[in-house]
Amino acid sequence: MKNWMKKIFKYYFLIFKVRERLSPSVQIGQRQLYLHYRELLKRNELPCISETGFRVFSQFEEDGLLLYIFSIIGMEKKVFIEIGADDGINSNCANLYFHFGWHGLFVDGNPESVRRGVRFYKKYPHPWLYQPSFVCSKVTRENINEIIEKNGIKGEVGLLSIDIDGNDYWIWDSIEVVSPQVVIIETHNEFGLENIVVPYDPNYSYPGKHPIYHGASPVAMNKLANKKGYRLVGANELGFNFIFVRNDLVPHELPEVAVESLLNHPSAKAAYAKFEDIKDWEYLEG
Repeated sequence: MKNWMKKIFKYYFLIFKVRERLSPSVQIGQRQLYLHYRELLKRNELPCISETGFRVFSQFEEDGLLLYIFSIIGMEKKVFIEIGADDGINSNCANLYFHFGWHGLFVDGNPESVRRGVRFYKKYPHPWLYQPSFVCSKVTRENINEIIEKNGIKGEVGLLSIDIDGNDYWIWDSIEVVSPQVVIIETHNEFGLENIVVPYDPNYSYPGKHPIYHGASPVAMNKLANKKGYRLVGANELGFNFIFVRNDLVPHELPEVAVESLLNHPSAKAAYAKFEDIKDWEYLEG
């Protein structure tokens, strides 16, 4: 009964939880911050990216980090793809949609989450606002390019976000139909500085045979990014959502950082202790 009531509340009354995030004052404040960063860029006085994080819709402080990055890159490509989006509300792309006029694609394998997201975006903040696309599908290496292309997206896009608690590494490795300016993707800091990836399993669903036996280490994910033409520029404070920028974009203003520099939070160091239980399982080199 309790779970049923919770689902009903989330479906019909979620607006009461998030409506303050949609207020004009939030939008005005962020647009002013965007222009402030643009001015600091001209004066060569930009702050360190690690000082710019804040949360509006994102799980942690990714909204602020992404706003900072796109203040430097510019927002000429206002298209996003979010894989593992849940309902698209508490996500890495919602803030850009609601407050900066982006549009794009949310993909998730949970039908209930997708239905909730479709309903919300049809109603708020205005029913006539250009709505994002939603796709309910299990994402695999074999279908990801087709999913993106079928929804009319190809070529250069602003942002690709991947967080599926599983084959994240393999999905990014397989994407060919778009060239994102920025990629934010979950890594597994439980793997520490090992250069390892859990083998691809198209049928994987979390938690699998062990809740941390999936995904790729930060080192392996960084190697994949380098192979695809991206550099690491930052992460959330807890050190598992890594942010990469394409190498041809603003290399001096957003310099590459070392993987090790992003794994200093006490939670990241504590997470590595969990690796002991599965250290002898099967892994591939990144």
